[in-house]
Amino acid sequence: MSKKSFDFAAAVLAWFDDHGRKTLPWQFDTTPYRVWVSEIMLQQTQVATVIPYYERFLARFPSVQALAEAPPDDVLHLWTGLGYYARARNLQKAAQALVTDFAGEFPATVDEIATLPGIGRSTAGAILSLSRQQRAVILDGNVKRVLARFHAVSETGPAQEKILWPLADAHTPHERVHHFNQAMMDLGATVCTRSKPACLLCPLQEKCAALAQGEPTAYPGKKAAKVLPEKSTTLLVLVNAAGEVLLEQRPPAGIWGGLWSFPETAAADDESLKRVLKDDWGLTRKQPEWLPERGHTFSHYHLRMRPVLVRKASPQQVTGRAQHWCRLDDLPALGLPAPIKQMLADFAAGQGVEK
Repeated sequence: MSKKSFDFAAAVLAWFDDHGRKTLPWQFDTTPYRVWVSEIMLQQTQVATVIPYYERFLARFPSVQALAEAPPDDVLHLWTGLGYYARARNLQKAAQALVTDFAGEFPATVDEIATLPGIGRSTAGAILSLSRQQRAVILDGNVKRVLARFHAVSETGPAQEKILWPLADAHTPHERVHHFNQAMMDLGATVCTRSKPACLLCPLQEKCAALAQGEPTAYPGKKAAKVLPEKSTTLLVLVNAAGEVLLEQRPPAGIWGGLWSFPETAAADDESLKRVLKDDWGLTRKQPEWLPERGHTFSHYHLRMRPVLVRKASPQQVTGRAQHWCRLDDLPALGLPAPIKQMLADFAAGQGVEK
């Protein structure tokens, strides 16, 4: 049987009927809004991790209008721990654009939806196909892997997408497109996995070029591994006489944009730190109290965080910064980066900030 006579879509749909996922929270009441939120959360995040976040998010923001009108801190707070916080900021920006430009309703075409912040061609296709059963092509990471292996596509980056988009379009049926697109994502997530594909369970094994070559994990082609650069910062853990810690809102753009964290400084030794504390905060300390270093890895660099504890701090007000004194045992509903949230939890448990 040639590839031309092999019915790719029929094989995928038959597999979906028997093995596809059909009970995920976003597969009920499949409005464009509910599908959209799930698709954004699922970008670079596992389903099991997403489910509780999704349920809390939808309970707090049940509609486009509710998300558009919410305080940004509420949105970021419910995103804390999911990472890639630009997704949350873009979700709200897109909700506001939907309310302003489309009367709160999702447009009818991929091109129009893809003009919204944080929504690309594949996500737009998923929204239309999964919520409205409209024929639209998707090409997320899981689908790329399935197609790259089936057709033995070794290219990476833009060259890979240039090859895979027409193939994805050619395989996408006109009937049951919502089931087909869900099935393709499920196949990539549960069968055609990155490191240990279960080829004997795959409905496409009969004509998969990568399997025929005996090396399915060679596809798709891999970019050369790069060594992540390191960056360092010093975190000022300012604790007042009441045991409250000072948090500061980060600028809206950049890493952890709009989230709350400890004030930072580039000072990396005792003398420079003492100058920063005196000049910027009006605090005099004979000997800075360094806490154990912590690390966090982003997609493009590794961050070394050096916390320094400043007890019984009563700093001068720093203008132009949004700041908040917080009780460690009763933190307000603020957006917090996961490593900062963990640090605060450790401090609340008495690790490092005992009086």
